[in-house]
Amino acid sequence: MTYTVDWRVFTAGTAVIHFESDGTNEHLSANADTIGAINLLFHVSDKFQSTFDREKGCTSEFDKQTVEGRRQISSTLKLDYQQGKSVMDEKNLVNGQAKHLESGIPGCLTDLLTGVFYASSQPMEVGKSFQMPVVDPLKTVVVTMKVEAREEVKTAAGTFKTVKVEPTAEAGIVKNRGNIWIWYTDDERHLPVQMRARLFWGTITFRLASVENK
Repeated sequence: MTYTVDWRVFTAGTAVIHFESDGTNEHLSANADTIGAINLLFHVSDKFQSTFDREKGCTSEFDKQTVEGRRQISSTLKLDYQQGKSVMDEKNLVNGQAKHLESGIPGCLTDLLTGVFYASSQPMEVGKSFQMPVVDPLKTVVVTMKVEAREEVKTAAGTFKTVKVEPTAEAGIVKNRGNIWIWYTDDERHLPVQMRARLFWGTITFRLASVENK
């Protein structure tokens, strides 16, 4: 799935999300890069990879490489369900500083990226909510997905009947990212065709441009 990324009135970048099956596991990768004038103002090149159990939605590993302006961080988060713990190794690629952190986990968890798609497997009825436990990054945060309304959304990939969902949480990255909304197709697929975050420095919107099956 390829998305265009708009910041305010500008086309700011592109994001590509790829799924690949591997037995009972699913590999999910996402790349986001700035383009054009925005790239000159503030260069972003982020790469994410997640491995999770297709049936249960439990994440086993989440890798992240972020280049955002002068900030460059590489991290790996592994979830060991047999040992009941998560292990994170992070390195600052600018100054070389590294840290290793371990924490207990209560059970099956999803990461933030996988959570967007794990939610698509849940029933979505306007006026109702559902919850999912998310690892963020070394603590468990319960994210509530509030199904707010039905709306028609137009993107380069077509016109879609959707349900608008707002993720909320009492702590963690979801709380600290301002307001977030995801528009899922109003059908069995619940394909995320639009995502929007309203932040203190502006609003950024992801719109589905194309879907390719290989």
